[in-house]
Amino acid sequence: MGQLLDKFQGKEWKEKQIRMITDKVFNRVKDDAGRPTLTFEELYIAVLLIYNDLNKRLPGPHFDPPTKEQIKTLMQESDINFDGELDREEFVKFIRRITKDTFISVSQGLIITLAVAPTVALLTKRTCENVPGVGKVVQKVPNSIYASLVTLVIVAFQQGAERS
Repeated sequence: MGQLLDKFQGKEWKEKQIRMITDKVFNRVKDDAGRPTLTFEELYIAVLLIYNDLNKRLPGPHFDPPTKEQIKTLMQESDINFDGELDREEFVKFIRRITKDTFISVSQGLIITLAVAPTVALLTKRTCENVPGVGKVVQKVPNSIYASLVTLVIVAFQQGAERS
């Protein structure tokens, strides 16, 4: 699934996006604290900021951030030098771990939108071409326009299903 995303965005796309977001948030929280590392409280704030940013930028459903207990456990696992705080590189690894499922969900949604929807559109067009009254109208619509319209309908259906 991630391979399809790689083909459209390049292999380094996901890493660049994660790094851009983590650097921005790390610098923002670090500047408020004045230290080169993040404590648990600062890390929790950073996670909330990152999930807020992800929910603004990524298509599909909104993602809930991990609980404080999950963050504490992952922080202990990510704290390589055991100082009780995360430096920039530890923070990036931490964020990669907690956002892994988020990017998988987005990849699945993109696969449906980019691969499945146009295929379904062309199949429905061919099926509708034999329906009396509708067939002649459908035949006049170019495949690219018909596929785009059906894809938009599928995306709207996905968004409606995610809201309910």
